[in-house]
Amino acid sequence: MRPITTGRPKIAIVDANTLAALGLKQLLQNVMPIMTVDIFGSFAELTANEPDIYMHYFVAMNIMLQERPFFQERQRKTIVLTLQLEDTARLSEFHCLCINQPEPQLVRQLLGLAQYAHGKGQHLPPFPKILQQKILSDREIEVMSLIVQGFINKEIADQLHIGLSTVITHRKNIMEKLGMKSVSALTIYAVMHGYVDINKI
Repeated sequence: MRPITTGRPKIAIVDANTLAALGLKQLLQNVMPIMTVDIFGSFAELTANEPDIYMHYFVAMNIMLQERPFFQERQRKTIVLTLQLEDTARLSEFHCLCINQPEPQLVRQLLGLAQYAHGKGQHLPPFPKILQQKILSDREIEVMSLIVQGFINKEIADQLHIGLSTVITHRKNIMEKLGMKSVSALTIYAVMHGYVDINKI
């Protein structure tokens, strides 16, 4: 008998590297807060837990290569975790995510995957109501947009013709209102809500 699942779509991370899997889980939950993310340390663990209930598999390259027939059959759902960008050319039939890169690039690649695979997010379930609401003022949205594009506080102050201390206050308020602690999380929020184009980050 199938277990009763909650309405939240599920993502599986299949990777023996627990630290990498936990870090990826955190990023995925920032990119797609409506998802439930489960971690499996091996392919056997995944197959013992109803693998076909998952919307996507983020799978370590070595596991995918060992179990290629399974993932080949589920190619559209599979994202292969690689350690170098060159590997993505060898696995051209799969979506790939290089996890061995600086956080801003990894976030950008994840956002690109989410937008490409889900038609600019149209095929994803809606965000929770609290995250759909307009929480920030227009000025805070302007400041946030410039932060995620990589501008420093002084440059933001100059562009918006406001004082440096005002920028710092806005920055603090934005983080507090959204409950975020990093620029990466802020970048994800800004792109997913259409406040900044992914090509500008």
